[in-house]
Amino acid sequence: MSSEIEFITACKEKVLSGQKISKEESDRLINTPEEYLQILSDAANEITRKLCGNVVDVESLINAKKGKCQEDCSFCSQSAFYKTDIDTYKLLPPETIVQNAMLSKNDGVKSFCLVCAWRGPTEKDFEQISSIIDKINKEVGIEVNCSLGFITQDMALKLKKLGVKRYNHNLEAPRSFFSQICTTHTYDDRMETNLIVKNAGLELCCGGIIGMGETRMQRLELGLDLAGLSPEECPINVLVPQQGTPLELQTRLSISEILRTIAVFRFLMPKTILKIAGGREVYLSNDQERALLGGANGIITGGYLTIGGNSPPDDFQMISKIGLEA
Repeated sequence: MSSEIEFITACKEKVLSGQKISKEESDRLINTPEEYLQILSDAANEITRKLCGNVVDVESLINAKKGKCQEDCSFCSQSAFYKTDIDTYKLLPPETIVQNAMLSKNDGVKSFCLVCAWRGPTEKDFEQISSIIDKINKEVGIEVNCSLGFITQDMALKLKKLGVKRYNHNLEAPRSFFSQICTTHTYDDRMETNLIVKNAGLELCCGGIIGMGETRMQRLELGLDLAGLSPEECPINVLVPQQGTPLELQTRLSISEILRTIAVFRFLMPKTILKIAGGREVYLSNDQERALLGGANGIITGGYLTIGGNSPPDDFQMISKIGLEA
């Protein structure tokens, strides 16, 4: 019994001293016996508090262009490959997006992310997005982040010039599992975009989705690759099966498996904003506080791309209740 506790403690102290845990150590951590899961979560929380402080990063997003995406990602109801019941629309009018940014700011949210469902923006699309970002900067004054798919180096540099802080481009799935999730682009395509983002001087937001049928060790594989990118932010999404997609009948992950993943990702990325994102409300329900006291230090509030979420006031109340700040 004591050897397991001693091992978790030794890994925690190693991380707090500025060292990286080894592949072998991360293998053992991800397979921590169930009876020691709370000790693992507590250790991840201590790393978070000591290296990241008590602030929870709260972000909202807008699905600025919805559906009819040309990619075949099997988790996504916005893919044109699948017959789903979602409504679709082209790029929203600038006024609508600016108004949503203002609402987020008034709710106390610190950052606002523009998300578009496409492989990547055309030059025309990108000019429209750039104009919208400029309007948000002038009329709202909220931190703007973007998730626009595959972009060129010139586009990334333009976003940096516009004052965009962070660009999101998730790896989505582990490399060894990726071909089972998407065939219209590769894992390396996604890696290349992340390097473009970093080379442009933008902060990188890069995470993935767990619970798509991958193994526990493949989740660790994803975590190790993410750690290698040193993202400023890492969203951890949990698959919410969508009707009409190939994963609509996927077995759902247990709460303990989600908490285990969050904790180990914290050991791998001690100073990164670990953001519990899609699936948080569906899976964790009253256990969301456990995630924020078990390695996570960020949330998406107000809903996601195709599903709803907690309201900002409810989330701010939850953060305050557990003694953290937003």
